[in-house]
Amino acid sequence: MYTLTANDAKRNFGELLLNAQREPIKISKNSKDAVVVMSIKDYEELESMKADYIKHCFEAAKKDLAQNNAVDGEHFLNTL
Repeated sequence: MYTLTANDAKRNFGELLLNAQREPIKISKNSKDAVVVMSIKDYEELESMKADYIKHCFEAAKKDLAQNNAVDGEHFLNTL
């Protein structure tokens, strides 16, 4: 992933927007990674994958509960 400093991103904002359409770009500030700029298409796909994963987890949890395959939370924490 290509990285720019915040100052470079500010100076070349138009170029940043064009390049982010092709691939995500990492922006660093004070030598620390700060943000990633990506196309709206990539962002929407990422959000869709996250939503699908949450749905999958919820359905798996419902199935476990229906099969009485659950663990008491207090017992689980005590065994940690």
